[in-house]
Amino acid sequence: MNTQEINKRYSELAETSCCLSCGGASNHAKPQTGEVCVDLGSGRGNDVLRIAEQVGETGFSYGIDISEGMIEKANRTKDKLGITNASFIRSELEKIDLRTDIADIVTSNCTINHATNKKAVWDEIFRILKPGGRFVVSDIYSSKPVPEEFKNDPIAVSECWAGAVTKQEYLETLIEVGFTQIGILEESSPYSKGKIEVSSITIKGKKPEKCSCCN
Repeated sequence: MNTQEINKRYSELAETSCCLSCGGASNHAKPQTGEVCVDLGSGRGNDVLRIAEQVGETGFSYGIDISEGMIEKANRTKDKLGITNASFIRSELEKIDLRTDIADIVTSNCTINHATNKKAVWDEIFRILKPGGRFVVSDIYSSKPVPEEFKNDPIAVSECWAGAVTKQEYLETLIEVGFTQIGILEESSPYSKGKIEVSSITIKGKKPEKCSCCN
C-alpha cells in the first residue's frame, strides 16, 4: 500500500475497537524520569500518553504516525487527560520529522514491517537517538520471503505480516545501520499466514556512545 492508502485505512480504524498492535515494546523499554521517548506508529496514542506519565514533567513523549485520523484521536485523548508533556506528529517513518539526537528511547509496536524501505526507517531511528540511546521494537519476521501476491494485498499488509522480512535480513539491517548490544527479548513460535509462517519478536539495541576522540 502507498502512503495515501495507509492513511485512509488507518484513519478509518482510529474510531474502532480494532487492536492494531502486536507487542509490548513500551513495557520492555522501562522509561525513566526525565527521558525523551519516541513511539513510531503511535496510533491512538495510548503508549505515548502512558510513557509521558512515566517520564514525568522533566521528560517528553512523542508519537509518530502517518494517519491523520489516528493523530486526531490521540490529540483528543491527550487534551481530555490534560497531559502536556506529549506531542503527536504526522510523519513518514522513512523521514521522521524530529531533530537528530533527540531521543533516549525509541519504541514501536508492529509498525516497521509496513515500511517499504525498512533500512531507511532504521537509519532514521539511529539518527534521532542520542548517543547511548536505546530502542525496543516489537515486530514480525517471516520464515521465508513473502510471496509477491501478498506484498501489495491491503488486507494482508494491514494484518502486519505481508511486509515482513526474514529474521536474518532483519538482524543484518540492524548491524548495517550501526546498532550494538542487539538482543531478543521475546520471540513467538512460528504461525501460519498465507503461504508462509511468521513469528512475533521484541528486540532491543543501542546507538553507540561517541568515542572520546570525537568533538
